[in-house]
Amino acid sequence: MSVNLAILGAHGAVGQEMLKVLAERNFPVNDLKLLGSARGAGAEILYGTRKITVEQVSDDSFKGVDIVLSALSSDLTRTYTPMAVESGAVVIDNSSAYRMDKDVPLVVPEINPGDAALHKGIIANPNCTTIITLVAVNAINRFSPIVRMIASTYQAVSGAGKEGPEELREQMGNYLAGNALENRVFKHQIVDNLIPHIDNFTENGYTAEEMKMVNESRKILHSPDMMVSCTCVRVPVMRSHSVSVMIETREDVSVEQAKELLRNAPGVELADDISAGIYPMPIHSSDKDTVFVGRVRKDISGSNGLNIWCCGDQVRKGAATNAVQIAELLVNERRAASC
Repeated sequence: MSVNLAILGAHGAVGQEMLKVLAERNFPVNDLKLLGSARGAGAEILYGTRKITVEQVSDDSFKGVDIVLSALSSDLTRTYTPMAVESGAVVIDNSSAYRMDKDVPLVVPEINPGDAALHKGIIANPNCTTIITLVAVNAINRFSPIVRMIASTYQAVSGAGKEGPEELREQMGNYLAGNALENRVFKHQIVDNLIPHIDNFTENGYTAEEMKMVNESRKILHSPDMMVSCTCVRVPVMRSHSVSVMIETREDVSVEQAKELLRNAPGVELADDISAGIYPMPIHSSDKDTVFVGRVRKDISGSNGLNIWCCGDQVRKGAATNAVQIAELLVNERRAASC
């Protein structure tokens, strides 16, 4: 069964990655619309062997469209999503606009695929770091529910958009040449530095990015009482986020049990052989859809705890691929309904 698909924000980094993932996974597209702002309209984008022209989004853009993948900002997606839903499309939104709406499913297909069927026209794609972290711990959570999770994230500059890597490259050149550094994207220099500040600070001293991990994890895992704390740090890495996460489970889970669960977990690649220097690193997970997990060890500060290190590509699994996987769930649901 083929569907009519539209991508909102097709000329952006995530929109481009969505196109790449759709082609790689042979998504059953009948008609494909690429939609963008007036600034992006008219650009030609390659999809497989075809060149498709980006159209300026309007009230009429969604007629006949079955599924919309939205890669717009929260403000813009709130403008155009109601139009798409009114036209009969299901919108899979990559922004934070609808994630905590009680009527909008927040879906990671490896974790809670059944929630996608509960949509009322909108399905939210979680925050990239939340996706990567939860894919890494989900198999253990199914075996013994997580009661507490503490995460420290090490987030690549590409998480700030295409301008992030551009600033890092520019600063690297100027740093080596002994020239003055200019900060446009980040509040402080990013080369030779770490910045413990991603998104705006909230009243409780945590940033909005950190609170996404708290609130979204509870919603996705259907665990409203799970205790979660997070610190998000920007690091001078081009692509792929890393996370150090401590989980405390209801019952004790041994390291051997955890590794066996992870070895068979969907969306996970276990990379854990410290004697051979094998553990997840951003260079391994970049441009891949799996989350690499390793450094599995008992937490020695308390009981029933495990420490895990994971890496995942925030542009692919953390955004584009997860959205396409949700779209595949919708296609499979339509196939089943038509049988």
